[in-house]
Amino acid sequence: MQAVTITLPLPRKELSPNARVHYMAKARAAKAYRAAAFIEGRKHPGTKWKKATAQATFFRRTKRAVDSDNALASLKNAFDGIADAGIVANDRDLTHCPVVSMVDRENPRVEIKIWETA
Repeated sequence: MQAVTITLPLPRKELSPNARVHYMAKARAAKAYRAAAFIEGRKHPGTKWKKATAQATFFRRTKRAVDSDNALASLKNAFDGIADAGIVANDRDLTHCPVVSMVDRENPRVEIKIWETA
C-alpha cells in the first residue's frame, strides 16, 4: 500500500467552523491554506487516486482538549488543495478517519496521511 503524507502548519483560527471573523479574513486564510496544501501535494506526482482514505494527526503545543469534528472541518481547504495537486481525483471520494491529537511543543503541525482504497 502506497501512502502519501502531507505536512502543514496548524490551520489558522479563521478556518474553524466556529470562528466569528470577517468573511474576507476567512477567505484570505482559506486561500493561503489551500495553496500550502497544493504546494505540498505537488511533491507527490503520479498518485491520482479515484478513492482514498485520509487520517489527520494534529500535533499541538498543549494537551488542551479540542473538538475533533471542528478540527477536521478546519482542514476543508487543505483537502481541496490536495485534490488540486492531483493526489486524489476529487476530494468527495476521500474517506476521513477520526482525527488524532498529539503533543509536540517544539513543532506544532498537522500531518495528513492519504492512501488509496478500493
